[in-house]
Amino acid sequence: MTSPASHPASGTLSYEQAGVNYDLIDPLKVAAQRAAAATGAHLAHHGFSEVAASRGESAYVVDVGPFYIASIVECLGSKALVADEMNKLTGKSYYDSIAQDTIAMAINDLITVGATPLVVQAYWAAGGSDWFSDAQRAKALVDGWKRACDTCKVAWGGGETPALAGIVADGRIDLAASCTGIINPRERLSVGDKLGAGDAIVLLASSGIHANGLSLARKLVERLPNGYLTEVEPGVSYGEALLAPTVLYSPVTEALYAAGVKPHYCANITGHGWRKLLRHPATLTYRIHSVPSVTPVLKFMQEHAKQDDKEAYSTLNMGAGFALFVRAEDAQKTVVVAKAQGIDAIVAGVVEAGPKKLIVEPLGIEFGDDALQLR
Repeated sequence: MTSPASHPASGTLSYEQAGVNYDLIDPLKVAAQRAAAATGAHLAHHGFSEVAASRGESAYVVDVGPFYIASIVECLGSKALVADEMNKLTGKSYYDSIAQDTIAMAINDLITVGATPLVVQAYWAAGGSDWFSDAQRAKALVDGWKRACDTCKVAWGGGETPALAGIVADGRIDLAASCTGIINPRERLSVGDKLGAGDAIVLLASSGIHANGLSLARKLVERLPNGYLTEVEPGVSYGEALLAPTVLYSPVTEALYAAGVKPHYCANITGHGWRKLLRHPATLTYRIHSVPSVTPVLKFMQEHAKQDDKEAYSTLNMGAGFALFVRAEDAQKTVVVAKAQGIDAIVAGVVEAGPKKLIVEPLGIEFGDDALQLR
């Protein structure tokens, strides 16, 4: 007989148990990066060169002479499945916020290298042509996509809308976005070459789960008394809370540049949770002395998945969606600029000389050099 602690309905629910095992995924990423690196030399045939330090970062950067070009492609993941289930329960279409999530996945990666987003392309692959016959849902997707582009001041260049029966499940859609940006002037390039001891760590608030950890969130529904309609807080269901759109952070990075603040490094806190603060290959210690408020849906998930702080912070954003590593003297200014854009922020910590590790002092947890293997 299994003990209550090990019973699947009552014990700890990890991201791996929900079907996502980064130990299996990350080696492929590393192998792909190594193969891709060998192709960078082709740029010389066109008179250009890659910024080698951007290999393994959230966006790829090409030196074209007077400025740099950055590019990224990202997919939404499984968040659309939550929108589909909530549609069945409420009759509402949530695809306007799903559209923003998809664009945010790309743009929030692109801006980590100092880029101004210029063009977004859409990839909407449905399980069959019938998906596009739902006029309300299709309109919500288009309207949300355009609104997110307007917020980030990017052009929507076009896209692809294939019907992939047999590849994408019937009645479902796979959403992705690519984004191209410009780093101009060249001094805006941010790939961590200036990152060092003494820099401050500023964390920008998240709106909730964003678009990472949804496999865990969906698995957790099995434990809830009313499924997606279980209240997270008065008047807000679990499904509604999960579907809060991902914050678009490019207005903050653009405002920072206008205010004269040039981050030494940035990290988009997505998959791998706070371990993403260890993304840069430098041997440095990241000491966190203040943690942001955790959004109610993430508190709810941690409680019902019975995760300790280390598991939760290694998987979810836990209230922090984006990290800026800036000069100590720019830390408070960074907070003020972010808040002026409607996004809460705190000076959370400091970069120190020392072994590569992340120390979250208020929670008594630590992540070592082996906690994130992306290169």
